[in-house]
Amino acid sequence: MERAFIIVILSVFSASQINCQEAILHISNGDTDREYCIVHNHSWTPLSKTLDAAVQYRLVNMTSTLLCDDKGVSPEVVKGKALVVMRGECDFSQKALVAQNLGATSLLIASNKTLITPSANNSEYAKVNIPLALMRYRDFLEAQQVFGEEMQVKLYAPPHSKIDPSIAVMLLISIVTVALGGFWSGACERERLNTGAAGGGGGENKADSGELSLYSPLKVVIFVALMCGMLVLMYFFYNVLVYIIIAIFCLASATALFSCLDAVMDKMGCATGSFTIKSSNFSVRSLILAAVCITIAVIWGVYRNEDRWIWILQDLLGIAFCLNFMKTISLSNFKICVILLSLLLVYDVFFVFITPFFTKNGVSIMVQVALGPDASGEKTQGNMVEVPAEPQAPSEKLPVVMRVPRFTAWAQNLCGMQFSILGYGDIIVPGLLVAYCSRFDVWVNSSKKIYFLSCCIAYLLGMITTFAVMLLSGMGQPALLYLVPFTLITSAVVAGCRGEMKQFWAGTTYEVLDSSREPLLPEGRTDGSVERETC
Repeated sequence: MERAFIIVILSVFSASQINCQEAILHISNGDTDREYCIVHNHSWTPLSKTLDAAVQYRLVNMTSTLLCDDKGVSPEVVKGKALVVMRGECDFSQKALVAQNLGATSLLIASNKTLITPSANNSEYAKVNIPLALMRYRDFLEAQQVFGEEMQVKLYAPPHSKIDPSIAVMLLISIVTVALGGFWSGACERERLNTGAAGGGGGENKADSGELSLYSPLKVVIFVALMCGMLVLMYFFYNVLVYIIIAIFCLASATALFSCLDAVMDKMGCATGSFTIKSSNFSVRSLILAAVCITIAVIWGVYRNEDRWIWILQDLLGIAFCLNFMKTISLSNFKICVILLSLLLVYDVFFVFITPFFTKNGVSIMVQVALGPDASGEKTQGNMVEVPAEPQAPSEKLPVVMRVPRFTAWAQNLCGMQFSILGYGDIIVPGLLVAYCSRFDVWVNSSKKIYFLSCCIAYLLGMITTFAVMLLSGMGQPALLYLVPFTLITSAVVAGCRGEMKQFWAGTTYEVLDSSREPLLPEGRTDGSVERETC
């Protein structure tokens, strides 16, 4: 079950960025004012960037007409004013040209259907010189109840900075998670060696401590092939499998959170406390921790679609899951690291960049699975947006990404919350190499943890490069395209410079032995007397 969930989670990681063209409609009557979501095309009809710079016009209600022609409309009624008409029958540009010829200063199109970015043929763009935007019809009806027919409006589009603070938060989450996971894996390996030395069994099987090890290239290839198959299955049977994944995530993340908190309390020296019932011992600390972790997972499961705050719990559970994953799953040598990370790099690039040529809607399989039904807008690379005209039931999404709201748009989320996201796989996959480097530092008794620190720095530089390319290109990037080369090349260079490539490539303590069949402790410490750290 655990191996199956590992394949499922790693099959659906992705990173992307939301880039929208929403704007704000400010309505007032001198005493009261309100703001509503509108959608415009900034390359066609640019709006003022601030409320103070926007020009105020009186709004004329013409929702009784579609304004496909000027029949029955008096220019004196609309001249110098903003119009609101209904959507339908003719193109946006035709409505705009009619309104412009009548002397209107701007045009709002009320819609009962999903709001989309207004567009037209290239020949029509130059003809329209007045602002054009779509608004929800229900928003207009609400404004009528509040303001009546005396409405003064301003249209403005606050700039959304590409360099949002949420990117720094995402960067911090990723590097801290990778560093902690690698450190934890190394601490567990140090304790295992100490325990083995004390008990005379330095080569005990890792399975005894609950760890799983990938040591066969064939198994790695099969593992990646299964991931590909699982991703394709989720693409075709998303509506069914999404609920299964959500249920498994609740169980796995609660277990991972318990493991992390229990390790922290061990490190702090917290007493466990115990009692006996029918010859069975129970730990008070473990029971309390289990109750807390299960409660957090259940709360997330119940309120998983509450965008305003549930992202905090999802990120907490995601961090715990990634940490526990890196501690539990170990790669036995650098050869396995190279094979696994290289295959996953090809996997990531193929399912992000190549599959859009084969899908019906032009959206990559990776994005479609990771973001769910709402991923359809990704095919336009942010040039088009879609905003529901009516409240809709939230679509289910797979819990496989870290989510942080875009803070610069926090006060402008009239059209919906905007998030920066990072897939768990972009943390876990390089994190497995960082964990291997941390364990190798223990095997060679590196007091400065040179392999671990170098790989962490390489991961940080890879993430910075990923975000930089994403901001420059304006589209989401497969982070492994940058993380894998950065981490693999850096680790290999460090091993080569230290003259330890043979050991680093072969891996585990007892796979490369000298003539005396002692572990790889080049500084002469073969007794396992390394300072103990609680795992």
